[in-house]
Amino acid sequence: MKKVLCLVALMATCSSMAASGVDEEYDVNEASSNPAVSTSNYSFPTAVTAALYSNGSLVNGVGTGAGGLDESILQNNTLAMNSLGAAHSIGSGFRVADDFAITGPDWNITDITFYAYQTNEVASTITAVNLRIWDGVPGAAGSNIVFGDDTTNIMTSTVNSNILRVAENTTGTATNRQIAASDVAVNITLPAGTYWLDWQVDGSGASGPWAPPITITGQVTTGNALQFNGGAGTWDNFQDSGTNTDQGLPFIIQGTIAAVLAPPTPVPAVNWIGLALLLMMLTFFSRKFLIKQ
Repeated sequence: MKKVLCLVALMATCSSMAASGVDEEYDVNEASSNPAVSTSNYSFPTAVTAALYSNGSLVNGVGTGAGGLDESILQNNTLAMNSLGAAHSIGSGFRVADDFAITGPDWNITDITFYAYQTNEVASTITAVNLRIWDGVPGAAGSNIVFGDDTTNIMTSTVNSNILRVAENTTGTATNRQIAASDVAVNITLPAGTYWLDWQVDGSGASGPWAPPITITGQVTTGNALQFNGGAGTWDNFQDSGTNTDQGLPFIIQGTIAAVLAPPTPVPAVNWIGLALLLMMLTFFSRKFLIKQ
């Protein structure tokens, strides 16, 4: 009996350890600092040309945060959600991925903006982002990497997004999870199809970086993001640890839509029968005119 109890305890401990690596969970008793925040207006990194696509919003509390900042509020009380952010730091071996679809003309993608935070740090402490783009589900049979790798830092800039990740019982006061918006250079043209972004982030702070999920008031399921566990070598659905529901991850794609050339004006087909009849009529009337002369 003791062996069974020990085995159960060991399994519970391992499960707890695994969960702590997958995401950062809210702890009502956490001891945290509240670093100062900037209240300057948010601006996209300078490389941005135009937004082609947004995968979803972080913000479900406009102006409700400290200093009038926006908040991404974890619905831990009303919906029993518990995941503040997904592990995707370079040191942890975790990665995250989410998809987008191109349904019309080619997209000339110039850069992509990702979001991350480091607990108890002042945004932005992000130092690196690597990215791969797949033409299918990452790691699945038949899927190919069409851009990037899992080591090269392609981050071009990072700024404070002026969005705070908080829980429902810390809204309006907590500033210890300041979300940064980091831009990566891509410069690739992609035709119509469904693609997956697969990325990983590094930072100078001690915690994370963590990827905050799409947050929608009243919804426990917000997308179909995946998370790669380097230790297990598997891609799994990224789920909230409190509700076990699938989560999406926010990102913004910038660039332009490829110009679509108008088709050439078709040359009317020659009506040979009509032309022959016209020539016959001209010949007939010409002869009659000549005879009268």
